[in-house]
Amino acid sequence: MSSQIAEYRGTGKRKTSIARVILRPGDGEITINGKKFEEHFPRATLQVAALAPLELAGMRDRFDVRARLHGGGISGQAGALRHGIARALVEADPGLRTTLKREGFLTRDAREVERKKAGFKKARKRPQFSKR
Repeated sequence: MSSQIAEYRGTGKRKTSIARVILRPGDGEITINGKKFEEHFPRATLQVAALAPLELAGMRDRFDVRARLHGGGISGQAGALRHGIARALVEADPGLRTTLKREGFLTRDAREVERKKAGFKKARKRPQFSKR
């Protein structure tokens, strides 16, 4: 590597979404898949959720965030980004681990969509019972 700039990486996952996050010292610029953060996550609730670890650590304006997101939907991607940012922050400053862990940002939300069962309409919805 030719550049000697500090770089912290973290991989976040949520549902079927995966986020590869790179934190670099900067002024708080966030790029996702080459697009602006607000462009990728137009909903304010998702923006707040995704940036929660940075806000909690008080480092919103101290790091530039670059992320590659794929898989799943917009909500799962926001959760994956949150997880990835939290992991990268711990790599940058191990002292933040207890704070982030207490808020649950380092725990991978393992809930997945349950598969559809044979003979059922959905994963658990049975066909209507007919007596005759």
